[in-house]
Amino acid sequence: MTGYLIRRFLQALVVVWLVTVITFILLKALPGGPVRAMLGTRASNAALVAALTKQLGLDKPVWQQYWNWLDALLHGNLGFSYYFNQTVASLLAQRLLKTVLLVGLSTLLALVIAVPYGIMQAVRRNKLADHVGTAFSFLFYGMPVYLTGIILINVFSLELHMFPSEGAQSSGAASFFTDFKAMVLPVVTLTLLTLALFTRYMRSSTLDQLTQDYVRTARAKGAGESRILYRHILRNALIPIATLIGLSLPAIFSGALITEYLFNYPGMGLLFYQSAEVEDYSTLLGIAVIVALATVVGSLVADVLYAVLDPRVRYVRE
Repeated sequence: MTGYLIRRFLQALVVVWLVTVITFILLKALPGGPVRAMLGTRASNAALVAALTKQLGLDKPVWQQYWNWLDALLHGNLGFSYYFNQTVASLLAQRLLKTVLLVGLSTLLALVIAVPYGIMQAVRRNKLADHVGTAFSFLFYGMPVYLTGIILINVFSLELHMFPSEGAQSSGAASFFTDFKAMVLPVVTLTLLTLALFTRYMRSSTLDQLTQDYVRTARAKGAGESRILYRHILRNALIPIATLIGLSLPAIFSGALITEYLFNYPGMGLLFYQSAEVEDYSTLLGIAVIVALATVVGSLVADVLYAVLDPRVRYVRE
């Protein structure tokens, strides 16, 4: 197991490095560039553009620019945001926990609902509860997250006046709990993004387990249906869900970007959108690195959970 974790960690480092390379190249390919974005109307002054380009080291070859940025990154320096007039590290420190709370609570809520409901759908296959759950799953799975958010705002904020149309606006992460009423619609919007997917996987996984030999054996020995369902089937049915959580992190974070913009919630998603508008490359690169790290860590945790949930899996030296 230790050897496997070391190999996966080294693979994760390679993946994160490739993400930084690709993101850096794509940002460099964008028209305009950070110098013109920083100068704004003064970008027509060629001498000023040349001076700032040299000052920022952007006159050097692309590979050298990337190496300078990577060297700074390895020393904990994510760069400086000219738009927000502060370091990228301090920006992320302010916004990261707010996004982690939003994504974490939404994912947890989706799992709490999806696991029991997916089991119920499998047990009551082709009955009313199964058909209703399937209909809602397809509806929310196919609906764009921004449309879900807009509908919730129109119904629960503008029409019924039950919840605010904006997320908690305080700069501290504590506002997530102190002003939780303002967070209900953002959390529900992001929950619905993954709820349908988790429910369908849980239903399919449970149906697959119901046909296994160990279930028939347990019934033949006189075990009750509840014991079979919750002591035997549940653990095995959760294995695909554990893997799915890690693989779903990029989609959840992209959904968080749209959700935060829609509800004007000051997390990393809104920060990414604002930075993209003003071509704040340092901030965009910093956020890309954080999301890549979160995705890789999520995938690694999913692999470990897979081994814990399935005792048949043994990681041996290849």
